[in-house]
Order: sequence, then C-alpha cells, then structure tokens
Amino acid sequence: MVIPLARRKFLQMAAGSAALAGVSNTALALNYPARPVRLLVGFPAGGPLDISARLLAQWLSARLGQQFVVENHPGADTNIATEMVVRAPPDGYTLLQVSSANAFNTALYDRLDFDFLRDIAPIASMRRAGGVMEVHPSVPTHTVSEFIAYARANPGKINMASAGPASAPGLYGELFKKMAGVDLVTVNYRGSNPALPDLIAGRVQVMFDVVITALAPIRAGQLRPLGVTTATRLDVLPDVPPIADFVPGYEASTWAGLGAPHNTPREIIEVLNREVNAALADPGFKAQLVNQGAEPFGGSPAEFAKFIAAYTEKWAKVIRATGTKAE
Repeated sequence: MVIPLARRKFLQMAAGSAALAGVSNTALALNYPARPVRLLVGFPAGGPLDISARLLAQWLSARLGQQFVVENHPGADTNIATEMVVRAPPDGYTLLQVSSANAFNTALYDRLDFDFLRDIAPIASMRRAGGVMEVHPSVPTHTVSEFIAYARANPGKINMASAGPASAPGLYGELFKKMAGVDLVTVNYRGSNPALPDLIAGRVQVMFDVVITALAPIRAGQLRPLGVTTATRLDVLPDVPPIADFVPGYEASTWAGLGAPHNTPREIIEVLNREVNAALADPGFKAQLVNQGAEPFGGSPAEFAKFIAAYTEKWAKVIRATGTKAE
C-alpha cells in the first residue's frame, strides 16, 4: 500500500517525537535531581509520619546529591498537601508523602477537587504500622474473646475512646465493632493524646490506639493490651496476640510511602523507588522505623498501586457501612 506523502511525513514526525520523548525522559532521569526536591507532608511536624518523611528525605539527599526538603502542610486530613502536589508540574521536584489518610478520604469526603487514585502516581511504599486494643485495668477482661463476651453482656454500657471519626484508630474501632458484633459507645476526641488521660482515669474503658502512643502507658501498667490490629505479633509487643486470633479476618494498619503527580516520567519514579527500597534494606534505617512502632514495607510502584487500590476499597466499605464522615 502506498502511503500518501503528507501522511508519511506525519508518521515520521510522530515516530521521531516518540523517540525524542523517550530520550528526553531517559536524560531527565540520568540528571535527576538537578535541583532541590520538595516533599510535602499533610501532617504537623513532630508526629510519626513527619519523622518518617524526614528520615527518608535525609537518605535521599545523601544518596542523590540534592536536598530533599520536607514541607508540612497540615489540614483537611492531608487534602491540602495532596491537592498542592496534584497541581504541581509532573517533573519529580514536588513529591507527596502518601498515606492511609489519602485512602480514607476517598470515602470520608463527598467531594474533592481531585481523584487520589487517578491524580497521584505511586512511587514506593515505605512503612506500615499497626495499632493496639487497650483497656483500663478495671475492665474485667484479659483477652479479646473475654472482652467480646463482656461487651455482649453489657450492650451500650462500655465507652470506646476514639482519636476521631476520620482517624485510623477510630476506624480500627469501628471495624472491630462491626466484625465482633458488639455495641460500644464511641466517644470522639481530637487525637489519641487527648483521649489517653480519660482512658487512664477510667472515664472511658477501651481504645484502639497507634502503638507508639500506647507503649508508655502499657509498660507503666496504666493500661492493659488485649490484642494488636496486625495479622502477626509486633516486635515491640511480643506477648500481645493479634485480634485476628479471636476475630477471624480482622486486620488493620496504617501505611505511608512516596507519590508524585500523575504523568511523572517513569524513569524518575524508578530512580526514587530504587532508593527508597535501598533505605528499607539498610539495617540502621530499618531500626529507626521499628523504634517508631512501624515496619519496613517496600516493593515496586506497580505493587504499591495494587495495594493502595485494595486498601482504599476495603476501608470505603467500612466507612460507608458505619456512616462515618470527616469532621
């Protein structure tokens, strides 16, 4: 078949453009980063996820020869920071610390000006952390199964402290209520720290908490741990069994990683993924995560994308079934 001259020129130009784009992206990755990189975090400074982001920024700065600068933009359950990255150029110089909060928000908010699953490209998973179910010592139970029996015998009489309806610990508790079939009265606080004094004083009886916050009062004997929310035991609480041993299928954890605007060149994503996984293989870096009550959680960009999609779907069902909404 004879291709008309105009069409032949168009095809040659298209092929040349595609080849040039491939060369351009490869050259971009070889030179990346050529200037400082911003890493946006949707949480206040000083918290576990902020600390993890700063650890990663230090590692990437040392490995890649340019400063990775952490910027905290808290507010709207991380949506402010997320939208800033969504609107940024897809050139690898504005990154986002993605987390379980992003997945929760897809169901917690009726309307967002972006689509997290569509508009943010997963780069690398980094850390995963579970929670712990803890009770005041006056509660006459020492195992999860005993607590379930006690709660069923006292429906609507046990107060469950929550770090907030949109928080991970709050959702852990709602998932437990649903799967265990117990009627607990949820008492919302603005975070775990404001709730702990009431739990330690016995004004509320049970709470699902992040491990790093719960460790000190548990070790001091002020609270009694009944189970961890992860599928396996945690190194920092080796004597505490998973809730799943008593409620089959129960599992709840938070996670964090690295994301970029959609259409960020694949070559840049691969550079960053490689360096994050190198950090997770480093004993010193891993130890710092474990000290925060977290565990290394690595993999490829494709594996991270698949994980995020499944996690988002799971928690959307819980949020909609419980009628939970962002405050």
